[in-house]
Amino acid sequence: MEKTIQDRPDITYPTQWGFKIIGRDKDALARCIKEIMGDKPHKCSIGNKSKNGKFTSYNARCTVDNEEDRNKIFKYFQDHSDIEMVI
Repeated sequence: MEKTIQDRPDITYPTQWGFKIIGRDKDALARCIKEIMGDKPHKCSIGNKSKNGKFTSYNARCTVDNEEDRNKIFKYFQDHSDIEMVI
């Protein structure tokens, strides 16, 4: 059976959720993650560098309580000026 766009994964909350943050300055990315996560317990690890060294990534992981919480954090990352992309 082919999956359609209406088929959404069944996510049971609260759950651990990971965000891959990509940007140009690894120190700015680390500060940004701390800023957005605030007091929320989280784990952060350095990811990969692009071939030419222009981009770097971090993996940030935290517990999200519901879809609204997950989407809010994603949006904060997406809108931050130091972040080029969040996945």
